[in-house]
Amino acid sequence: MTAPDDLLRVLAYESAVDPATGITEVGPELLVVPFWTREMCAAVIRAAEAVGGFSPQPEDPVPGHEVSLAAISPRLFEAVQNDLGSRIWPQLQEHWPLIDYCGLRDVFVIKYSLDAQTELRIHHDVAQVSASVKLNDQYEGAELEFPRQDFTNSSVPVGSMLVWPSLVTHAHRTRPLESGVKYGLTIWFELPEQYS
Repeated sequence: MTAPDDLLRVLAYESAVDPATGITEVGPELLVVPFWTREMCAAVIRAAEAVGGFSPQPEDPVPGHEVSLAAISPRLFEAVQNDLGSRIWPQLQEHWPLIDYCGLRDVFVIKYSLDAQTELRIHHDVAQVSASVKLNDQYEGAELEFPRQDFTNSSVPVGSMLVWPSLVTHAHRTRPLESGVKYGLTIWFELPEQYS
């Protein structure tokens, strides 16, 4: 991949979107939606590494080594927010008709490596809906696990988005990393104003 290709993907959101369509229920209230191309995932990893600053956020009750898409590029954050609202959210509303799109609470790249963060403890997110995208697959372990639903994201392809209702029912964790470096994209959809 060349730098101009990465710039077009990250700054102009060109060749970013997986053209596949459809939504698949892979577990209890766990949906998978095609989202980004493998090339876009790799470009976002390179952009996150170039920006650096993977670190836990002090106010985060479940801190991870992460960098916000807004820190990588405000244009990228805006493009992702618009894409999710226009292309992905209507598909989610077919399954969850009472959800309301209120924008994004946060989108960030999280990094797992043997010399820093290797896992994430069990928790739930403070969001209306949460999502995760595997950005690479050159690692072992570090599966996103939902114990109550008896599900891991091990079979979800790179670039596809795993989506679930946040808060009470879908507590999750990341199992320990065994080798390599894992990158994931975490998406928190904003709660409606009456709940935030």
